[in-house]
Amino acid sequence: MIVDDDPKLSRLMGVILERVGDYTLCEENRPSSAVKTAKAFQPDLILMDVDMPGKNGGEVASDIGKDPSISRTPIIFVTSLVSKSEAGHYNGKRFMSKPVDASLLLKTVREVLVPVAA
Repeated sequence: MIVDDDPKLSRLMGVILERVGDYTLCEENRPSSAVKTAKAFQPDLILMDVDMPGKNGGEVASDIGKDPSISRTPIIFVTSLVSKSEAGHYNGKRFMSKPVDASLLLKTVREVLVPVAA
């Protein structure tokens, strides 16, 4: 699932993932509807913009964490608020920078969905 208030950016990420052919996607461009959409779609992963009007990505993620039906869904924050060199993990959360690099997006999604066996 992709949550981004910019339909062009959510569509771009969707196209990148659809090209691989392994993913069924849902895009939500209204942060206020993201929890309801996630409950209905039951995604394996959420790509979440951070800077959105009304409700930012952190607030949406907090709301998702409070709902037992979707609280364990991994979230990758995708934002222009961090540079490529700053992207990575912070406080246990994964961040990617915008504009999204297609190969890095695919690699990161695969890492989260299919964790490497230890």
